[in-house]
Amino acid sequence: MDTDLSDLSLMQLSDSFFPTGFYTMSNGLETLFDEKRITDADDIESFISSLITNQLGPADCVALSNTYDFASSGDIEKVISADRALYSMKLIKEIRDATCRSGSQMLKCIKVLVSDNKILNQYFDAVKNSETPATHPIVTALSCNIFGIEKKRAMLLMLHGFSTSMVGASLRLGLIDHLQSQKIIHTLKPLVKKTVEDNITKKLNEMWQFTPESDVIQILHEQKFSKMFIT
Repeated sequence: MDTDLSDLSLMQLSDSFFPTGFYTMSNGLETLFDEKRITDADDIESFISSLITNQLGPADCVALSNTYDFASSGDIEKVISADRALYSMKLIKEIRDATCRSGSQMLKCIKVLVSDNKILNQYFDAVKNSETPATHPIVTALSCNIFGIEKKRAMLLMLHGFSTSMVGASLRLGLIDHLQSQKIIHTLKPLVKKTVEDNITKKLNEMWQFTPESDVIQILHEQKFSKMFIT
């Protein structure tokens, strides 16, 4: 792909029309809603901020950043290593399954768009042969690298997509309206920017995440008999 098309590619990947399945995820928000532990826009913003700061930033962003570099050097073994490492840090089965489902779906779409990229083909084969799990941040890194989207913008893309999906879940649960939704996304911008800046140079062995309360919430959601969202 001509890198001059990178802005259009960024728009395509970030559009809700792109089939990653993010709209099916609430990351435990549905359980908080059911238990009336989250009731307004401030609560929602606080919950999203906590997940970005303590999960996505130090884990998903670091994995994405390193994978982007591994893809640039054509090192498929390190790409797979990063994929497996991130998967191992997803402690809740429902979350592990969701990140792989969205990653696999994204990978299939990118493979249709680009058929002659060596590292993409190697990674696709590894996923098909169950050698690597296809977590969403890893596939995002590969996709953005292929389309000439710079690494920082790839990280912004992932965090913005997560924020939008969470706000969308809040909207469908009836917690907020459309104007409040946009205000939350706007208010989160400085945190998203700082999260990228804080994690873009970290090495893979510096990954961490620590959100025990969120883990418990997600476990409870996993056990719900009836639910609107898969996470």
